[in-house]
Amino acid sequence: MREISITQIIEAVRKLCMDANYRLGEDVLGAFKRGLKTEESPNGKAIFEALLENAEIAKTEQVPMCQDTGITVVFLEVGQEVHITGGSLNDAINDGVRKGYEDGYLRKSICDPFTRINTNTNTPAVIITDIVDGDIFKITIAPKGGGSENMSRVTMLTPSGGKNAIMDFVVQRCQEAGSNPCPPVIVAVAIGGTPEKAAILAKRALLRDIGSENPDLELKEMESELLVRINNLGIGPQGLGGRNYALAVHIIKHPCHIATLPLAVNLCCHASRHKEMVL
Repeated sequence: MREISITQIIEAVRKLCMDANYRLGEDVLGAFKRGLKTEESPNGKAIFEALLENAEIAKTEQVPMCQDTGITVVFLEVGQEVHITGGSLNDAINDGVRKGYEDGYLRKSICDPFTRINTNTNTPAVIITDIVDGDIFKITIAPKGGGSENMSRVTMLTPSGGKNAIMDFVVQRCQEAGSNPCPPVIVAVAIGGTPEKAAILAKRALLRDIGSENPDLELKEMESELLVRINNLGIGPQGLGGRNYALAVHIIKHPCHIATLPLAVNLCCHASRHKEMVL
């Protein structure tokens, strides 16, 4: 049995909260550079130039790349041979988030849904835990901004609609979202499971590197077709017109009940932030 202290977890989460908000991944930066080369719209090209400059300033000066530093989504992979010592795991995660947002001067955006009174700590975090084999302990922090989150949807389609109904819904969701999720976006799609399972899977799909191939050939083909259809809407970067509304489409599927076809679409803005650490 491997022991991990909550003090290690708190410090890891604190650091990851700041790193995620300061440093975009190389996959996202690479997608910006490709967008700059391929975008037809002069306004679109200027936006990609600004995004690249903004990312460099955030990294160099250690400041948030966006004023909306998000609700903190935490993915945990906890090995069944790991023993957490010194206190509660969830409390440690929230303590790390609180410290990270305080020490990193990150905007605290979490409030009561009725009174709208801010918790002033950016907690509680949304914690999604998977119990896995072995003694691994992996933390992934994925801050999610409110603008793009508002454009996400979960629906229940008629099973007979099949792939065509799924793809039509995804394209329509992007068309309706327009400039609201701060494009260029990543479009994460989860098919199957139950409504709550699909919502979590769609969020998880955002963690996949932009440009990586889906190992499922059928889903890979759907991703390619959807990316073309979405970008052909002509919405473009920041909704000002162009051919680079979406940087990528990431699809996950999961078995579902014979009478259902759950579908979740989670749009992520250009600030596709996530960092991970293995303790």
